[in-house]
Amino acid sequence: MKQRIVTAVIALVIILPFIIIGGASFMVFAGLLAAIGLYELMRMRELTKFFIPSFVSLLGVITLLSRFKDNIIPYVGWTKLETIMFLAILLLAYTVLSKNKFTFDDAGFMLISSIYVGIGFYYLTEARFAGIDYLLFIFFVVWATDSGAYFVGRSLGRNKLWPVISPNKTIEGAVGGILSACMIAIIFQLIHPFDYSFITILGISLLISVAGQMGDLVESAFKRHYNVKDSGNIMPGHGGILDRLDSLLFVVPLLHLIYFI
Repeated sequence: MKQRIVTAVIALVIILPFIIIGGASFMVFAGLLAAIGLYELMRMRELTKFFIPSFVSLLGVITLLSRFKDNIIPYVGWTKLETIMFLAILLLAYTVLSKNKFTFDDAGFMLISSIYVGIGFYYLTEARFAGIDYLLFIFFVVWATDSGAYFVGRSLGRNKLWPVISPNKTIEGAVGGILSACMIAIIFQLIHPFDYSFITILGISLLISVAGQMGDLVESAFKRHYNVKDSGNIMPGHGGILDRLDSLLFVVPLLHLIYFI
């Protein structure tokens, strides 16, 4: 526990200035985290030995992180979608060049990993561009969900939520996480109100809590499938970047889809 606390404090000291400054600094920082997250996924499947596909996947993440709305490549006129399509073709072509040492399944894994990480971190930066209050609200609700689920699950948890994927999570913990998220959302709205009704804010906090817990379960499913304990070891006591930000990668794209950010 002591190591977890020390790591969390150090991480907060590093991350907080980028959150406060925002702008290009936050984008670059988010890009660095995205690259590490992509590496963690590739390491789970033992694909880091394939340099060319790894580089192509990284280009996919960079493409999705770009804030260009239309033509992403000068003088070519490709949109993000067209660029991702071209990168997908390159990954498939490499299955032939590698004589199927790099398989169709590997290409699909790298492509979906780029999209999963790229979209998640892109909308994380969009949340910061929307305003620091939006980003802090999302962080607080996600953290409240994690903390509420942990403490309620430990004290009251009896019924397993999804034992095949995550044996320690309980239904009681999940409900506790949702209630904690709603409480924090109400407090945030009272202190620094958004231009929404309390009912709307509660609905948004409910979505954040449920989506965040689903994102956490998705990451648990990855690790269980590939038989790894943590996505990485960059944060002692906490695991990797994806271990800490898996909830956010699910939450922020959904908040864009409902036009909250």
